[in-house]
Parts: sequence; structure tokens; C-alpha cells
Amino acid sequence: MPEPSLRRGRLEVSGKAAPPLGPPWPAVIKNPCALRAPVRSEHLSPPRCSLRTAQAAMAPAGAPSALPLLLALLGALLPEPGDAQVSVFPTEATLPRGGSVLVNCSSTCEEEAFLGLETPLTKEERDRGHNWKVFKLSDVEEDSKPMCFSNCGPNQTLASISITVYRLPEHMELFPLPPWQPVGENLTLKCQVKGGAPRAQLTLVLLRGEEELSRQPAVGEPAEGNATVLAGRGDYGANFTCRAELDLRPQGLGFFQNTSAPRQLRTFVLPMTSPQLETPRILEVGTSEKVVCSMGGLFPASEARVHLALGDHRLNTTVTYNKDSLSATAWVEGTAENEGDHPLVCAIMLGNQSQESWRNLTVYSFPAPNLTLSEQEVSEGTQVEVACEASVGLRVRLSDAPAEPWAPSVQFLLNATAEDNGRHFSCSAALEVAGHLLYKNQTKELRVLRAPTGRE
Repeated sequence: MPEPSLRRGRLEVSGKAAPPLGPPWPAVIKNPCALRAPVRSEHLSPPRCSLRTAQAAMAPAGAPSALPLLLALLGALLPEPGDAQVSVFPTEATLPRGGSVLVNCSSTCEEEAFLGLETPLTKEERDRGHNWKVFKLSDVEEDSKPMCFSNCGPNQTLASISITVYRLPEHMELFPLPPWQPVGENLTLKCQVKGGAPRAQLTLVLLRGEEELSRQPAVGEPAEGNATVLAGRGDYGANFTCRAELDLRPQGLGFFQNTSAPRQLRTFVLPMTSPQLETPRILEVGTSEKVVCSMGGLFPASEARVHLALGDHRLNTTVTYNKDSLSATAWVEGTAENEGDHPLVCAIMLGNQSQESWRNLTVYSFPAPNLTLSEQEVSEGTQVEVACEASVGLRVRLSDAPAEPWAPSVQFLLNATAEDNGRHFSCSAALEVAGHLLYKNQTKELRVLRAPTGRE
């Protein structure tokens, strides 16, 4: 607030003109017992009136003998000079913290009154006249009630000015929002304000963008305000703020406001369903298969993250986003190092929630059986050994061999004849993996050469 200005004959505070400085009564009235308009003050002694004083002041020279009776009657009605009163202007003032104000103290005392201003504030007498003084109060930091006093003869009267100091809040903060807020759940906003005065004119407002969510008076120190909103998809990316409003327009000082730093909200939707996971149940060492994980109903889908892993090994994943869905693809390879049963997990994370699906994947090794012929090309009558062997832990069966159960190895001897030429022998191995019965075969052909005849 600008410093009040002192002008000849008038005092200005808060931009409003004060009554004229100097005696607040008509200069032509000399009678100290004359009736005057009441002034807000405190009397330290009851009013009295002196008939002799009134007679001396009012009786003209050569008055008729009836005049003393009239003066006696007036003396009974009029107060004595001791009824002098003190007044202060302005009676109220509102200042910025550290501001200053001019205070006019004046007295109705007919005689020369002793005027002063009682206050702990820094004061300086700026001007004076007959029974009036102007003081400047500086560096006003807090509310105060300076007291003007007037000593008129043996009597003292008092009048006070109410000074209110205003200041904007020293600190205001909107409490942190959750990193993510589920759509459809209530969100409580909380604002804290420290300092600020006068509190009666201080209001806390919580806003979403420019939309006012709540308005409440600042109560307590620190003052706190709150509001509850139902989070929606439209709140994704919305800015929330807290604003302090100090309305001093009734005092003619204007409207002040201060706004906290904004905080941005992110809302999300993650369905309470598991992702769809397309993956093989078994995988042979040395091969690879594609894994696909997908999910719909996401908001915002582009913020979702996908984790695909085989056991402790995270897979290299490619994610494709659509409007409200995603599809993640990865390739999983069977190696000797990961042979065995492993969980294949797909987790989709959005906000502070996640949904996952998993399947068990068995990585297996299945070497082909080994089929051998002692000779693949023989003459008729030659004995051929046919053998079928499997790797450790497997069972085999050999076609055209005597009926035998599955065994780690099978062999038999054959006397080659012309009918055996072009004959195929098949060696089959079987392996059960995760409830699936798997087979591998190896086939070889026997060629039999005819024995020469005498005609040839």
C-alpha cells in the first residue's frame, strides 16, 4: 500500500481523505461548556460544569439583572471544560506488512491539551497545531491498536485506532498426487497454507484446471483445505492447483491471490482379467517358437508395459499398441542350458497395478535313434546285422524285427536274398514330454546283388 500523504489541512490514509487537521470544533465557540457532537472516547472522570466559567464567558457587559438567573439555568445543563474529548483519524487502517500510516490525534479541550500516541510501534511526529498532532507509524509488522490520549487539565481521555496488517501466505502447497489414480475411484486433494492475514478475508480454493472444486475459509495455522473428486478418463493429464485469495476490496485495497505449483494427475484402466498368452507347451533344444501376449480394454494403452520372460530370462519383446489394446511378440529358443520345465510369464503393468498369465514350457532334447546295417549293399546269401539304438533314457523299436517291447536297443541278423533287395528298415524312438508322446524315426535301404549264374 502506498504511504499515506500529508497535505495542508487534510490527511489521507488508504487513499481516502481525512477530516481537516486542526481543532475539530468551530473556532467561534469559546464556551468550554457548549454542547458538541459525541466523539468515540473513554472518560476517566464524570462530566462537570462550572456556572462561574459559563457566566464569565457568556455574560455581556451591562446585562440586565435577569441574566444571572438565565446563566444559572444554563450552567446546570452544560458540562465543564473537563468534558473535553479526544478523537483519532482514521479509526481503522489496513496496511501491508512493513507498511506505514499517518494518525491524527485531536482534542476538544479549550485549553492547550497535552496530546500523545501510545504504541510499541515506531512513531514520528509529523505535524501539529492547536490541540492536534499527526504521527507517522512505520514498519508495522503485525496487528496493533495504538491509543491517542489527551490530558486536558486534570482529566484524560482516550481513543484508539485499529490497525490490521495484511500479507499473502508465506508458503502454500498442494500435497503430492498419487503417481497413478484408477478411473472410478475417489481422489482426495489436500492443500496446506502457512501465513497470510487477515484470516477473515483469506480463502482457500482447490481447482482442476480453471474449474473450482471447493472453496473454504483459511482456519488454523497452517490452514488446510481439501476436496474429493471421482477420477475419470478425462482427468488424465489434468492439472490441479491450490489458490489462496485475500479479498481486501471492502477496505479499498484490492483483491490478491497466490497459486501453488500445479500437480498433474494420470488416470488409468486395467481390466481385472488375465492377458491372453499364446505359447507352445513343449520346445525342443535347437528350435525356436513365437510367443504372443495380448490384452484389450486398456487406458491409456500406450502407457502399459509388458514383461515376457522364460524363467529368469527376459525375452526380447516387440509391442504393438492400438487404441485400447496391445499385442506383444517374442521368440523363445530351446537351448541345452534351459532344458527342463520353466514358467513362461506375461505380465502387463499399467499404473500401479498389473495382470499376468503364465504357462509351463518344457524344453527337451530328443536325439534321433541310430540305425545301422552291417552292410547296405551285399550279395545274395550274405548275412547282414541290423541294429537300432537310442540315446540314454530312450526306447526304440525296429521294424521287421521279432516282436519285442520297446527297448534301449534292438538288433537281429538277416540272410540277404533277392527278395530283400530294396527292403527298408525303420528304427523308431519314443519320448514322452509333458504328456505328449513324441516319435523320431530313421530309415535305411538294403540293396542285394544277385549271385552270378552259369549262363552269365
